[in-house]
Amino acid sequence: MAALTALDATPLRSTPAPATHHDWRSGLPILNGSIITLRELRPSDATALLASLGSAEVTRLISPPPPTVEGFEKFIAWTTRQREAGKSVAYGVTLKDSDVVVGLFQVRSIKVGFGVAEWGFALGSAFWGTGIFMDAAHLVLDFAFDCIGVHRVEAKAAVKNGRGNGAMQKLGMVQEAVLRRSFLRNGVYLDQACWALLAESWKEMKAGRTVIPLVH
Repeated sequence: MAALTALDATPLRSTPAPATHHDWRSGLPILNGSIITLRELRPSDATALLASLGSAEVTRLISPPPPTVEGFEKFIAWTTRQREAGKSVAYGVTLKDSDVVVGLFQVRSIKVGFGVAEWGFALGSAFWGTGIFMDAAHLVLDFAFDCIGVHRVEAKAAVKNGRGNGAMQKLGMVQEAVLRRSFLRNGVYLDQACWALLAESWKEMKAGRTVIPLVH
């Protein structure tokens, strides 16, 4: 599975979000899916993250991740500071029978109070098409809406990123716009699709009351 805006380390100038059902600012709870487990990133995950996410296949249509183990260590330390400030959360993806991180999900507040958030993900190419992404994505969205209290989740993906855009549609996100020539990658400006999902829509889909919306 390709990624959206993963590994975004852009500082957010806002006041910390209030804690809700779980005081996630003091530490992220472990989330268990059917085939994966999500846990907070650790400094020791840097080597595994570089191995999983550093290939040209994974990074072809996303913002490039850190190119070194040391770079990932700094990124992981930054995610901890952001979580403590109530501005961002980052989950590492591990398989049920292993503690090795093979991908990550990030949810970042873009409005004061975490009412509106942007999410991104990256997963090692060896695990594309295995069901890992959908298992993890449902856990992350549940956490964002139910625990953090997010009202609206947004995502951007290069229009050429067929896997990323297809995943957003399967999750019930609505494509609201195309941002023309808005993403610079390898010296070329690419169009990006802008997706959004509302908390009430997610809850309705989970309850089976609505069908997944078509791309607008």
